[in-house]
Amino acid sequence: MPRMYKQAFVALVAELATANIIPRHAPIDYTGTPPNLSTLANFSLFETWRPRSHVLPAFGQIGDPCMHYTDPETGLFHVGYLHDGTGASGATTDDFVTYTDLNNNSANFILAGGKNDPVAVFDGSVIERGINGTPTLLYTSVSYLPIQWTIAYTKGSETQSLAIARDGGRNFTKLEHGPVIPSPPFAVNVTGFRDPFVFQNPQVDTLLKKRNGTEYTIISGGTHGDGPSLFLYAHYGGESDNFQTWEYIGEWWHEKANTTWTEAGWAGRWGFNFEVGNFFALDKNGYNPHGEIFTTIGAEWSFNPIVPQVSDVREMLWAAGKQSIVNGSIEFEPTMAGRLDAGKSAYAAAGKAVPASSQASQKSGAPDRFLTYLWLTGDFYGTLNTPKAQQNWTGSLLLPRELSVGYLDVVDNELSREKGSWRVDAERSNGTVTLATLNQKIAREPLAAFTSNTSAIIKQAGGRRSSGVTFDRSPSSKHYVLSTSITFTSRSNETRAGLEILSGDLETTHIYYQFSNESLVVDRSNSSAAAATNDWVLTETESGKLRLFDMPSANGTKIETLDLTIVVDGGIVEVHVNDRFALSTWVWSWYEDSRHIRFIAEGDDEVEFGDVTIWEGLVDAWPERRL
Repeated sequence: MPRMYKQAFVALVAELATANIIPRHAPIDYTGTPPNLSTLANFSLFETWRPRSHVLPAFGQIGDPCMHYTDPETGLFHVGYLHDGTGASGATTDDFVTYTDLNNNSANFILAGGKNDPVAVFDGSVIERGINGTPTLLYTSVSYLPIQWTIAYTKGSETQSLAIARDGGRNFTKLEHGPVIPSPPFAVNVTGFRDPFVFQNPQVDTLLKKRNGTEYTIISGGTHGDGPSLFLYAHYGGESDNFQTWEYIGEWWHEKANTTWTEAGWAGRWGFNFEVGNFFALDKNGYNPHGEIFTTIGAEWSFNPIVPQVSDVREMLWAAGKQSIVNGSIEFEPTMAGRLDAGKSAYAAAGKAVPASSQASQKSGAPDRFLTYLWLTGDFYGTLNTPKAQQNWTGSLLLPRELSVGYLDVVDNELSREKGSWRVDAERSNGTVTLATLNQKIAREPLAAFTSNTSAIIKQAGGRRSSGVTFDRSPSSKHYVLSTSITFTSRSNETRAGLEILSGDLETTHIYYQFSNESLVVDRSNSSAAAATNDWVLTETESGKLRLFDMPSANGTKIETLDLTIVVDGGIVEVHVNDRFALSTWVWSWYEDSRHIRFIAEGDDEVEFGDVTIWEGLVDAWPERRL
């Protein structure tokens, strides 16, 4: 993907990291007014907002998650990501809780600079049993920049090439031949042609009359003046072909430019160009190749649909649907769609099927499942002048999520019948329907580790609470998981309820649900005192559409309870609701005392809070890293 970040201090960082030296600096006063942070000493902000339980490199800029795979020899899961705009780095894990860098100081396992990729390495996908049974990477090799959907596409700028894993994945050796997919489809004026995602699927085999176990790849992009697309290719050769021959099948999915699944706002806009497309099949238990077909895609769009201009509007979306043969080609038609994360900085999701035989799944007893990681960009896609030298890292991946098909029995009324991020799966004569949607949960292993390996457990009684009531006890740090529920008695537009977190005398962040626009809101308008002297500190309110349905009950109907899980890890705040909604963002709280939690309850109707539990401490995801 076109994410090129040039950092003046990269060479210095590498030298210091190799020498295992971190410069000393004067301690920062987190009780005083924050200065212009770019005037502070290099490395001085390294720990200020750094998450301890998320995936990010030891130093430098993280980009898209990509190139994940389970090593068939070891059972270890490999997490990959773009790193410092020069290539890709990664780590292994046997539990999705702790990680081990593949190379010291997060050095890259593949770098740009070959004959196929003289300019850049963009996202790719690993064939786990590839050439000679070895993990083999199909990735986008870049020869020319800039690449952007608003400008003319340079022929040959993006091609797809192969590299083979060596030394347990510590490096990927590029093949000594040209790209295996050397150009976009013939006569298609593409907006982009990148991010191959390799998969197998028996349903596609049947529709295309291919041999069982054929490898396919979707490549993300679009067509100028027409709209975004996912292009489908099939491996054409046999085992001796070494994955060098790929047959173009057609546009597996195409949408008209800047249209949407629903104008009501449940699913975002398809935009003008797709990126980071994934293909997978799910059932209620997780990954099932015979299950319902899903895709996750990044959508790029513009506020001006008449004269498209470069904008920072990107959305991470999902869609489920049906495949059929149309005019000899396989095509995908959505039946429901939504946002994978409502955070404006959350993007570029990349997932992988994780078998029950993997080390992590054997330890936790998990079945075959599909896990995805999202990127939480730390400088809003390179548009903000963040203090990179002072912090020495930028961005993070979010906690891994397990995806499955979720089902919900609700009252059959206009709320359930609206076209949204769900569909009616079954109707009953008793006035109820079963809805289907995408379930997404924090992966079971890290969530279990956070709640069992805790430095402190804080309990706060629920009940009917007034706004501003502070918890009896506050966390001692900014690393914790919080769980509670909220029950509403009516759908009054005046009602809003939730929590203030990271709150003190001069800073606070509000997280609440409101019925006026059926949204989960993260109000960051007063979240960081550093915003006054640092224009890169974003304080815009973020929100996402979330419907609470009417549920059958013994007394007739009730409003669905809002079950809330909040993860605070340094500057990262992840909000997960009802196993089907997520909003992730950065909160750059400054003051030491910004640790308090308070209730929010506004409106005339009663709101009932469930008991609140806070598990403090989280887990060090990188126990082998030493600074």
